[in-house]
Amino acid sequence: MDPELEAFVPLFPETDLIDPVADRENYAKLAAAVPAPDTTGLLIEDRVVPAGVEVPVRIYRPHQAQGAIVWMHGGGWVMGDLDTEHPGAARIATASGAVVISVGYRQAPENPFPAALDDVYAVLTWTAENATELGIDPERIAVAGHSAGGNLAAAVSLRARDEQGPRICFQLLNEPALDDRQETWSQRTFTDTPWSNRDRVRAAWRHYLGSAPATPYAAPARADDLSGLPPAYIATAELCPNRDEDIAYALRLLQAGVSVELHQWPGTFHGSLAVLSADVSQRQLTEVAAALRRALAE
Repeated sequence: MDPELEAFVPLFPETDLIDPVADRENYAKLAAAVPAPDTTGLLIEDRVVPAGVEVPVRIYRPHQAQGAIVWMHGGGWVMGDLDTEHPGAARIATASGAVVISVGYRQAPENPFPAALDDVYAVLTWTAENATELGIDPERIAVAGHSAGGNLAAAVSLRARDEQGPRICFQLLNEPALDDRQETWSQRTFTDTPWSNRDRVRAAWRHYLGSAPATPYAAPARADDLSGLPPAYIATAELCPNRDEDIAYALRLLQAGVSVELHQWPGTFHGSLAVLSADVSQRQLTEVAAALRRALAE
């Protein structure tokens, strides 16, 4: 493990996803410890997207923004909200130069699949339909997310393709949860890795799926056909249970004719990007922002 990251491991709270309410409180405390972002130069606005239910979004507009990113937070589909994601979303907006639309999707287990995906798809559609008001080019809309948010970015890309929905020009998947079957080497082996491990991943999937079967829209690795999807940037952490399914998904996208940039970060663990003081985290953030800038450039 990267020594700069290893020093922070004892500070992470124990979270087993048995008690979602307590886990959300712990997650919020952890997020509050992340240094506040510099929001100079950003216009920040809270809105509500009507979609049967009201989906809260927080919009970050840099000066002379290029394109837009529909951004989904992590937290195992159980934890996280617009406030806990604020530091990350603000930094992505500033670093990428794009409008970031952070989505406060409904959480499991109270709202299992497909609630979160329905919310994200509604926000994607709203973004495309209101592009003029938002000051963005409807042909330059990307989807992106971390962990469970990466799952939702991959899933909404599949759904938009299948339903001839809004055009997505790029998908950025950071350590996404893609396969509920947990059959890869990293899923079977990483039983005691920091922040995320085999048991915690299993619990997250159980909350998210509820009694529903695992379809490709829930677990994108189950999709038979990956052709026609947007170009992708996929980042994996070396000590993350999701690592091998993410690499496999990247290879399958390539084999389906989809352009992919795959970056495996050595010495990192799931969510370690939040340790902003580490050199490897700074390099990760720079890479993610650069990938988004390239994808959304005119």
